[in-house]
Amino acid sequence: MIPPVETSRDTVLEAFLLWLSSRLGIVVLAVVGAGTLAGGEVVAPFPARWEHWDAKLLITIAEYGYGGDPAAEPDPGLPAFFPGMPLTLRAVHLVVGDWGLAGLLISFVAGAVAVVSLARLAEFEGPPGTGWRAVLALLLWPMSVFLFAGYSEALFLAFAIPAWLAARRGRWPLAAVLAAGASCMRITGLFLALALIVEFRTARRPVRQAVWLVPPFVPLVLYSAYHHARSGDWLAWKHAQEAGWGRHLVWPWESLITTWQSAMGDGRFAWAFRLEIAGAVVGIGLVLVLLHLRRWSEFVYVGLQVGALVCSAYYLSIPRSALLWWPLFLLVARASTPGPRWRRWVLVAYALVAGPLMVLNTLVFLDGAWVG
Repeated sequence: MIPPVETSRDTVLEAFLLWLSSRLGIVVLAVVGAGTLAGGEVVAPFPARWEHWDAKLLITIAEYGYGGDPAAEPDPGLPAFFPGMPLTLRAVHLVVGDWGLAGLLISFVAGAVAVVSLARLAEFEGPPGTGWRAVLALLLWPMSVFLFAGYSEALFLAFAIPAWLAARRGRWPLAAVLAAGASCMRITGLFLALALIVEFRTARRPVRQAVWLVPPFVPLVLYSAYHHARSGDWLAWKHAQEAGWGRHLVWPWESLITTWQSAMGDGRFAWAFRLEIAGAVVGIGLVLVLLHLRRWSEFVYVGLQVGALVCSAYYLSIPRSALLWWPLFLLVARASTPGPRWRRWVLVAYALVAGPLMVLNTLVFLDGAWVG
């Protein structure tokens, strides 16, 4: 049994203050940026500026279900989104009355839970001072705009990181319930469930506790059963990815070639595809580091995601998916803790590279362009 480790109040407070100040910074950036990008045109209300891409599709599901808006053309890609975020949107909308605001509030609250949990996990596994560093690394990640918008990333992390921390502490019933919640949000819950099996085996838990490995798979089965009852398709999520985004499995070199050709072009999406390639490099590097460190459960969690992403027809949303790779931010935090002189520059260098890209991607998203 792993002895419980108490997290100091300072760690929790530091994480929350970083989260709150970063949200205020994005609000300022959104207000000032909107006025600048508008060029004298009428600026949309603040919540409406965030209703782009997946955020809008999630609202559509929350409002109309997976059949979509009956007044619009059918969207075969809607089943790609798991029901956790739409159901939460529907519940919060009953209180606030605005779909866009509901999404922002969900991400704000869920993100606060996620960063506090990340700080606690970092302090549990590493030396003092790693908590706020891990949170800062997450908040500076180039795609952290998706932790502000009404996407499912923040809500997934609000379940997944506490589940991981509970598992590390040997609290498997709690880990099972939280991981099941994460599985309601994204297909990433499947990779989390598989990683928990490895963590359970590595921790040499009693066989009688193995029953707690089952709950994280239940939402995945129920979601498949729902769509089978609705359309006769057990693999509706997979087929929606193919129909909506043209994503299907190919050899990794085929995916790289396709993405490289798009990245080297001069179209409006060229910059986004360059970031996709950079995200793939980071992902593969992270997998190799976890393998070297023999962090087997994290290796499974991240490795399966990276493998699926680089074997897609083309690279899509890899940097955004990296928001869910908390081992990356834990490694950055540990590498920047006091020690040899070079360590003090790790977080500084990271911030100087990631920070400007985060600001740029936030402005691009607010302008309604594709980011990832």
